[in-house]
Amino acid sequence: MSTSDDQTISDYDIYLFREGNHCWMSAKLGSHRTCEGGEEGFSFAVWAPNAAEVSVLGDFNGWDRERHPLTPRKDGSGIFSGFVPGVRSGALYKYSIWPFGGGVPFEKSDPYANRWETPPGTASMVWDLSYDWRDAAWMASRGPTFAHNAPVSIYEVHLGSWRRVPEEGNRYLTYRESAHALADYLGDHGFSHVELLPVNEHPYYGSWGYQVLGYFAPTSRYGTPQDFMYFIDHLHQHGIGVIMDWVPSHFPADPHGLAAFDGTPIYEHPHPARGVHPEWGSLIFDYGRGEVASFLLSSAVFWLDRYHIDGIRVDAVASMLYLDYARREGEWHPNQFGGKDNIEAIRFIRKLNEMVYGIFPDVHVIAEESTAWALVTSPTYSGGLGFGMKWNMGWMHDTLQYFMIDPVYRKFHHDDLTFSILYAFSENFVLALSHDEVVHGKGSLLGKMYGDAWQKFAGLRLLLGLMYAHPGKKLLFMGSEFGQWREWSHESSLDWNLLSGKPHAGVLQWVTDLNHLYRQERALHALDFDPAGFSWVDSNDRDNGVISFLRLAHGPEEVLLVICNCTAVPRPGYRVGVPLGGQWEEILNGDAAVYWGSGHGNYGTVFALPKESHGRPYSLVLTLPPLAVLILKLCGV
Repeated sequence: MSTSDDQTISDYDIYLFREGNHCWMSAKLGSHRTCEGGEEGFSFAVWAPNAAEVSVLGDFNGWDRERHPLTPRKDGSGIFSGFVPGVRSGALYKYSIWPFGGGVPFEKSDPYANRWETPPGTASMVWDLSYDWRDAAWMASRGPTFAHNAPVSIYEVHLGSWRRVPEEGNRYLTYRESAHALADYLGDHGFSHVELLPVNEHPYYGSWGYQVLGYFAPTSRYGTPQDFMYFIDHLHQHGIGVIMDWVPSHFPADPHGLAAFDGTPIYEHPHPARGVHPEWGSLIFDYGRGEVASFLLSSAVFWLDRYHIDGIRVDAVASMLYLDYARREGEWHPNQFGGKDNIEAIRFIRKLNEMVYGIFPDVHVIAEESTAWALVTSPTYSGGLGFGMKWNMGWMHDTLQYFMIDPVYRKFHHDDLTFSILYAFSENFVLALSHDEVVHGKGSLLGKMYGDAWQKFAGLRLLLGLMYAHPGKKLLFMGSEFGQWREWSHESSLDWNLLSGKPHAGVLQWVTDLNHLYRQERALHALDFDPAGFSWVDSNDRDNGVISFLRLAHGPEEVLLVICNCTAVPRPGYRVGVPLGGQWEEILNGDAAVYWGSGHGNYGTVFALPKESHGRPYSLVLTLPPLAVLILKLCGV
């Protein structure tokens, strides 16, 4: 699907825009290369319904607010437009807005701009988005790589701090440099997708991109729009999907941005109890206003269309769903039915998912939703929100809490390890060990693990092995795949020098092997969202700190046995029930020496004997290595 090149704003466009049903407004508003009267230049169009006058000023007219006034449409839509001849791609501009009732004019950046000046600059930039894409093969066949039965393993990245160039003043990598480095790295280590913390233009680098103002522009910190297109294009050509974090939940109150855009609150909700976020000091969109809904819908579709993005992860969905989110009693107002549900936001979310999946059936919209809201990933026609997947925050919280406890006392917290299966198939879950778990004093994943250095590395390998064996798609934040000691900082590169040490190299090799096994074995991914893909062997051996379960696919012999020993002592002679007799192969052992483990294991293969155990007709007698995952596969009957 491709956006229309027609910049003419029709009456039907205005109707859809006002109704909140227009998802192609990026082709109508903003700045666009055009020709009028035989002269080349750029057209400009902006929505400012409560402005008395609007003009465009920039380096092409000496920043003179009087030179190029825009004309208001006569249909009452609040759109001002005009053509400026001679403007070339790369010119800087803003809108000068005169408020109704007099007052001093003020300047605003273009909400629909395709490129922004590099911060701390605040001007918009006229820009032609032409690009010669070479990812046709990927685009034609990407659907199966992101399907519910696919092995989806996501590497979460903040582009400004993944790698830097210390010999050049610790500068960021450009989009093009990151494209080549990431494609090689992800390919080498078996990840299927990369998820980018927001790359939309944002004024404050320390927000990690979550304080967005450029909803139609990639940040210029790392290059041009075409450079970012090259980044996506290159990853696609190397078989890597690209997911982008997208933030429709709030926006910063910077004076050059969306706040009080025409002198009045048109993007933010006008009521302070609904328009100001109490935790973040940011502003909340007015989801019930059609033009705002069309703005956000157009942003989502724009990235999927013009930039070939394969999926969007919607940030902070819970803050959109609840009127009382982060508010005390008396600080929020109920909806018209007396409840705390944000009805306008819910309606917008459903419309977003219906439109995205209607236009791009081979992508996914993923929710970061941290509450027990029901039916997040169910279709809208059955009362759901319509997302394709949802981060499993409950699994993350309980599991990390368990791994921080001394193994001696874990038997008293055994349910933290097993409870997630009770709801594992209620939604289409992504198991996310994300950036949020390694910042703000929480320490790194490695640092959270209990014990001395050996126990910490073993614990991290156990945690990651459990994640890959547990039902659900996988997400891992950068640095965790090799056990970075310090917590993440957006101001510096990951500590790549650690890979010269065997413990860190061992963790990276473990993640690599987990990724390859996850892709190779259908039992680990084909039924991630189906209870038929999982069966407990023993969930109650709390005294030994052991859990065991089967992962299954549709075939009668597509079965894997997973055993986790969550204590620091090996357990020889441990009997485990299995459904079939014959030879079982130990295909992965988190305690192997290659991972810096202690080398306990079962020497490759074990035979299942016709002795009942755990309610199953056959059983294996195994040596369980300390703080490790074993995965065994039936390889001969």
